[in-house]
Amino acid sequence: MSEPFEAFGDVEDLAADLASPDATVRRLAVMALAETSDWQAVPHLVAAIADAAPEVREQAARALGEFDGRAVGEALARAVTDSVAAVAAAAAESLAELRDADAGGALLALVAHPSPFVRTAILRGLKALQIEASLQPAITALSDVEPAVRVQAVGVIGYLKRQETLPALIGAARDGSAEVRLAAVKALSFADQSAEAAAAVSAALKDAAGEVRAAAAETLGRLGVSSASPALVAALADELWQVRQKALQSLGRLRAREALPAIIALLGDDNPSLRKDAAAALGEIADPASREALATRAQDVDPDVRKTVAWALGRL
Repeated sequence: MSEPFEAFGDVEDLAADLASPDATVRRLAVMALAETSDWQAVPHLVAAIADAAPEVREQAARALGEFDGRAVGEALARAVTDSVAAVAAAAAESLAELRDADAGGALLALVAHPSPFVRTAILRGLKALQIEASLQPAITALSDVEPAVRVQAVGVIGYLKRQETLPALIGAARDGSAEVRLAAVKALSFADQSAEAAAAVSAALKDAAGEVRAAAAETLGRLGVSSASPALVAALADELWQVRQKALQSLGRLRAREALPAIIALLGDDNPSLRKDAAAALGEIADPASREALATRAQDVDPDVRKTVAWALGRL
């Protein structure tokens, strides 16, 4: 009987199978090398990125996602330009797992690649690395013709969290693509107490896309700018309950007493999630003026609502 935790094998022994004429054997060798989690496997996996068989290259690209370092970054950067879509896609996924800034150089060299797929993948990898050198290329990429590229560019900028990038992100919040606007509105959440950011995000509460409006309502709570309260109160009448829910949560975080009447009105909503969040918001605001309204929901049919109402009443 074998041991329950037997070793995967010596790296060099496993790597020997990469010379097999059988592509299946080589692919299995790549998988075994990855399972060792041994850094000595990296050179062999990097070499497998150039294998003649696409299935081996794809497996190597996936395997390299378990490692970091300059050699890994360079290999994945090459693989993301592979002519076989499955290989390129695997490399793109692994790029997003990079955490070693040493891998940044190879990615930066491809940030203006002719292929929009490659540009998107490279920016996604740079977002994970969070290196200063990626900031200007990302700002430039906000003008890319491809929305997917612009989305990842917003991600790079947002992850770096630099106040000087607010104008660029605010501009992206008005992009023609809803996906880009969504990314920008979320990215602006780092700009704590920024009235400029709050104004831009408040405008997004009127966006044609519901997911953008919901993100805007959530971001306003994170920004902590009290002047955004009127816009959030108006959002309590949004046609989508998800937007109303995020607005309730943000009004609670802002402790917006001026929103009490509008929040109290939602205590009687048909949607129990909204009733619960209305009660939670009133508990956060903790104004005794809401006691009577909360008391009327103490016997709500929904147990989560009752629990939240009891918590809110305990804070008054």
